[in-house]
Amino acid sequence: MNKFATILAGGGGTRFWPLSRQVLPKQLLNISGNDIMLNDTIARFEGIIPLENTIVVTNRSQAELLEKIMHSSVQKHNILIEPTARNTAASILYAALFIEKTHGDSVMVVLPSDHYITDEVQFKKTLDEACTVAIETSQIVTIGIKPTFPSTGYGYISYHGKPTSTSPCAVYDVVEFVEKPNFQKAQTYLSSGHYLWNSGIFIWKTSVIIENFKRYLPRLYNTMLPLRDYLGTEEETAKINEIFPTLQSISIDYGILERSDEVVVVSGDFGWNDIGSWDALGAIFPPDEFGNIVKANHIGIETRNSIIYGNGRLITTIGIDGLIIADTEDALLICPKDKAQAVKEMVDMLKERGMLEYI
Repeated sequence: MNKFATILAGGGGTRFWPLSRQVLPKQLLNISGNDIMLNDTIARFEGIIPLENTIVVTNRSQAELLEKIMHSSVQKHNILIEPTARNTAASILYAALFIEKTHGDSVMVVLPSDHYITDEVQFKKTLDEACTVAIETSQIVTIGIKPTFPSTGYGYISYHGKPTSTSPCAVYDVVEFVEKPNFQKAQTYLSSGHYLWNSGIFIWKTSVIIENFKRYLPRLYNTMLPLRDYLGTEEETAKINEIFPTLQSISIDYGILERSDEVVVVSGDFGWNDIGSWDALGAIFPPDEFGNIVKANHIGIETRNSIIYGNGRLITTIGIDGLIIADTEDALLICPKDKAQAVKEMVDMLKERGMLEYI
C-alpha cells in the first residue's frame, strides 16, 4: 500500500512572535541551524515514505515563499493551498481526498511541520511500526511521546495499561485526549504511567479517516466531498476558493479523535520536542554556565536563566533573571519565561487593534 506524508504547514507560529510572522512563520525559519523546520520534517521520514509522496498543506500568504525554499523533492502539484484557515480537520480532509483521488486508498501520515527530533533512527522505526499497525488494523493510530517532565504546554493522551497487541510494537487503546493541564495535574499524569504527550502525529488509511469524517463531521464531509471531482483539474483552485470559506473551523482532535472508538496509540521515545514557544529553545540549544540561551549580539551583567534573541543590534542586560527578550527589526518582546505561552495573546491583541503589519 502506498504511503504518503501530509505536512500541515499553514500555521502562523504565534507563540514564537515576533520572530515568527504570518508570511514567514516558524516552520519556514532555520531555528536549529540545520535547515528550515519544514525541510527537517521532510528529510526525517526519508526511507519510510518516498519523498515524492509528500503532500504539504499551506495557506495562500505562505505558498509562494514555501515553494521557493522547500525541499526539492516535493512536487508543486502536491502543495495544497487553502484560501483561508479552517483548522486541522479541513486541512486533513482536503489532503485525504486528494490522495485517494490520485492514488487510491493509501496510508496517510499526518505530521506537524515544526517539531524537533534528536533520534531520527528511532523516529523512523516508530513511524514504520505505526504504519504497519494502521495497515493491519484499519484503525486510527497516533504516536504518543513518553513524558520526561510534567509539562503544562502539551496535550496528553490517556491510554489503557494493557496493550491490545505487541506486534510489531505495543499498541494501546486510547481512553481520552486531554488538554494542556495545570502543573498539579501534569504531575499526576506523569506519576500514573498511563499518559503520553500528544505529538500531533497521526497515521491511518485514507479510507478510514474519510469514513470517520462522514460519521463524526458530516457537515464538513458533505460540504467538501464535491471537491473530489475537481481535484487535479484546472477548476480545482476555483472550487477550493468557493468551498473553504464556508467550512466549519474545528481541529481533528475535537472533531474526530476525541469521538472515535477506533483510536490507538503507540509510544515514541525519540527526543521529541514541539518547539512551540520561546521557552522550548532549551531543547535545541544548551544553556550557558549562567542558564542563558543567547542567539544575539549580547553583553550581560548578572544575567541568569534567560533567552535572548536578536537580529544584530546590540542587546545589553543587567540584573535580569528568567526573561525572554526577542528583538527583530520592527518589534521587541520582553516577558518572563513562565509567561511564554501568553505570547499568542499578544498576537491576538495586535489583531484586535488592527496592527496587522506586525503579525
